[in-house]
Amino acid sequence: MRGDVETSAGAGGIAAGTYSGYSLHAEGPEKGINLILSQPGISSSRVTRLSPTVVWALPEPGAELPPRDRLLQLLLDDNGRTIGPLRGELFWSDPRRYDAPIGIQLVGVTRDQGRQILSLLDVAAREGRALPAVSPQPIEEAFVEPERIRSILKSVCVMKHEGLLRQLGRTLRVSLEYFDVASSQLHWRLEEPGANWGTAPYDIEVVGHNTAYRMRVPALETRGGRMVTPLPRRLWKVRHRSHRRVPAPAGMMAHFHHPLWGELGGLEREVVDLSFNGLCLRGTPEDLVFPGLLLQPLELRSASGETILLRGEVRYVGGKPQDGQRLFGLQVTPRTPVDEARWVQLVSQALCPSTRGAEELLEPLWELFVDSGYFNLAGKTTEHFEELRASFLETGRHAARLPRLFCQTVWPSERGVEATLSSVRPYRHTWLVHQLAKRPGKPAVDLPPGQILRDIHVRTLEHTQSDPDFRWLVAYTESTVPLMERVHHVYAREHEASGEALVMPVRLMHVSCDEPSGLSGHGFELGPARFEEKTRLAEEIARTRPACYVDAFDLSRERLDLRDSMETWHEAGLERERQVLVARRDGVAVAALLLELGQPGTNLFRLLDVARLFPLTLEGPDAYVALLDAAREWYARRGRSAFVFLREDEDDSYAAAARLHDEPGAKPCLWMLSARLLPDFLEYVSEATVGRLTPVTPTV
Repeated sequence: MRGDVETSAGAGGIAAGTYSGYSLHAEGPEKGINLILSQPGISSSRVTRLSPTVVWALPEPGAELPPRDRLLQLLLDDNGRTIGPLRGELFWSDPRRYDAPIGIQLVGVTRDQGRQILSLLDVAAREGRALPAVSPQPIEEAFVEPERIRSILKSVCVMKHEGLLRQLGRTLRVSLEYFDVASSQLHWRLEEPGANWGTAPYDIEVVGHNTAYRMRVPALETRGGRMVTPLPRRLWKVRHRSHRRVPAPAGMMAHFHHPLWGELGGLEREVVDLSFNGLCLRGTPEDLVFPGLLLQPLELRSASGETILLRGEVRYVGGKPQDGQRLFGLQVTPRTPVDEARWVQLVSQALCPSTRGAEELLEPLWELFVDSGYFNLAGKTTEHFEELRASFLETGRHAARLPRLFCQTVWPSERGVEATLSSVRPYRHTWLVHQLAKRPGKPAVDLPPGQILRDIHVRTLEHTQSDPDFRWLVAYTESTVPLMERVHHVYAREHEASGEALVMPVRLMHVSCDEPSGLSGHGFELGPARFEEKTRLAEEIARTRPACYVDAFDLSRERLDLRDSMETWHEAGLERERQVLVARRDGVAVAALLLELGQPGTNLFRLLDVARLFPLTLEGPDAYVALLDAAREWYARRGRSAFVFLREDEDDSYAAAARLHDEPGAKPCLWMLSARLLPDFLEYVSEATVGRLTPVTPTV
């Protein structure tokens, strides 16, 4: 049903979104809320959704539908308690179905009537008869593999995440003090002064990076504030949202006016927590806020006075009635590109405070690449990259104001920059993670094992979640690097069968524009692909490559021209281009060359200046040398001295003739992960980077 679109209700303009109010679930007529209309033929209808702006109801069988051409007079009845008279307009009905609901848009609802409706809904929610119209179900999964359970609990122990022990009628704070791997025993500490453990078995819930884990365990031994339990046989994962929320910066307040009842005046409310797509406010019942209410503009003000304008839609209202407070959960989006850049910076810093954006540390970042040996990868030297230094610094300065295209994360210390990881969005739905480097040695500050690598991964990968169009995460990883194999490849291989991950061997071959093959007389006609040849290429790619590959790299026929991404980059004043060249013999295309160009300095190994070859007939490989020579000319005309040939087959027969170069012994891979898996992958990164458990002498 799309009838309940964004609507106006009284003064204040647009007030409620598509999913306004609460869905009602009554088990009997005596527990339900009824709609009473004064029109003949309808006496009472059971209300299925309600807010101060809209009411949905199921009319009685055979009832006459109300007219659409005039205001309706109606009452709401909750077991004898009535609200009204109210006025409304019928905006949705289906006379073809006897059991179809009707939707009525309420108009001119007074503040007192709104308070009565919300009070009625508050009681229904406490009794379990009402839920927000949008109430996403938590993601649940059971782990039974002992090694995965060990890995999760090891991470919880090292990271010292909090936990709760739940028993009938009480909840106790606990912590996993020690994990004895040899005996598979967990040593817990009770954090509640003067409390006792109670009677086993126990339900314990611990929190990982962005997920809660539940287990049921017996006690092996208890003494004072310590308890030992065995490793659980089953661990339940529960996640309520894709985006991690953290406490808001101290002193941050939200300012807004109620869109329905302006007489409430300007409201200022504390921001409790936030994520990339939402925040929580602390208010009161007198704010008359309900799910679906649109707050726009919603102005955030930091303690230092910086402002950010957002559009907010209330999705959740909670809190204990006895304390006189309410918590309002909102889904938010920035109003302007400037607000978006400020919002992403604010949330990123709150989510991972030990990291920074690189825009003010670009020179130290370049020094990190030198000191870490990053420039020595693939047989290169620091001198090889000097021509890209100026463009790298210039692009880095633009990155902070373009959060939908770039993320450059650094981990600063007294030594400069300890580590970095970046991401860029070169395709419509895809972010490329790249340029991972870490300084040798350790900073002066004492850190948990793996903290720096964990932090830069978290900030960079969570940044991609702020993009509403995000569908794929890709990287070109080196399988000989233990970190890549242990963290990225192992996880992706476990999910390849679902089509949501990929680990594919590739060759990243360096091609110099001033080193042509020198061969001539190849007998092929070279030129831009025609419409039907692009269609043929798209069909060949779809036949020979996984569906995730096609979608991630915009290689379907509809997106082969890369138009959307090119427009986005060009609007930002940046270079982005794609062209298809083909080799023809006797007028028939036998091979295609896909050429891409990106802003200089975006990736120091030129991964945005990349070429791919695809055969279109059996003799296609015969044209590869000629096409690569044409690629040299294409890139040289655009001011490039070199590009990367991305070889995705096992055919090495033309490498020498085409003068292609790569590092002996290197085993690069294309790594790919769907956005749906990213929250779980972030949890996995947390597990895989904790290092070893610190030996302690447990006290029981």
